[in-house]
Amino acid sequence: MAPKYHPTPLSGGDRKALAKELGKARAMANILGAQSAEMRSKGEAMIQQADKLICESWNERMWSDGEPIDPSPTIDQAVNGGFPSLEIRCARCKTPSDVDLAAMKHPPITFVHDLASRLRCRKCAKAGRRPSATLLQLTWQPRHPRTEA
Repeated sequence: MAPKYHPTPLSGGDRKALAKELGKARAMANILGAQSAEMRSKGEAMIQQADKLICESWNERMWSDGEPIDPSPTIDQAVNGGFPSLEIRCARCKTPSDVDLAAMKHPPITFVHDLASRLRCRKCAKAGRRPSATLLQLTWQPRHPRTEA
């Protein structure tokens, strides 16, 4: 976008007044831009803290109630809150494993509790069975290293 054109006044006093007002406007624009950036960074930090708290709350409810709790955080909220891994256990063979939420192909607005019916055990799948997974909790890092056999 082209800069705004201000016709230069003929008198010297008006030219000085215009230059002074343009300087004030540019300084105010810089101040407001800096405040906007500061508020945006504070807002992003607050959103990240809120996502972390909702994940911790969901983990506590999962621990106390032991079943997928609705509502749960979304995949995007879990990853943004610092919980990029979901700990699951096979309903049949009880094998624990971890799912990397950031690498999932599901939309980021998918709720974590909706993943329970979509996740399957690899060990049982090789045996021809497809039991669903039991959700345990969101974790900071994978607890069960993957072993490929």
